[in-house]
Amino acid sequence: MEITTQEYKRLTVVTVTGRVDSATSGDFESALHGLIEKGRFNLVLDMAGVEFLSSSGLRVMVSVLKTVRQAGGELCTAQPAAQASDAIAIAGLDALFRTYPSREAAIASF
Repeated sequence: MEITTQEYKRLTVVTVTGRVDSATSGDFESALHGLIEKGRFNLVLDMAGVEFLSSSGLRVMVSVLKTVRQAGGELCTAQPAAQASDAIAIAGLDALFRTYPSREAAIASF
């Protein structure tokens, strides 16, 4: 898994590529909580390059969503790859996350 970030004035785009599973979810969580600790509460997860998203990765996403919403922020997903989109839907979390077809659309939503 690889994570890169791009900070804008009102939000941070987090680009995730590779597998988000039990072996990598700790790094995923650390990266996102590191942004929260810096006061970055509006997050766009660009998931176009996510090859696999496990329940461990979903748990991190739900935890971070709860934290940023409590701080008045938001977490949304952009262009999730098919498997990631399916994992979110199968877990019944598609109603929880705002999902956009492109990074640009997600950025414009803030």
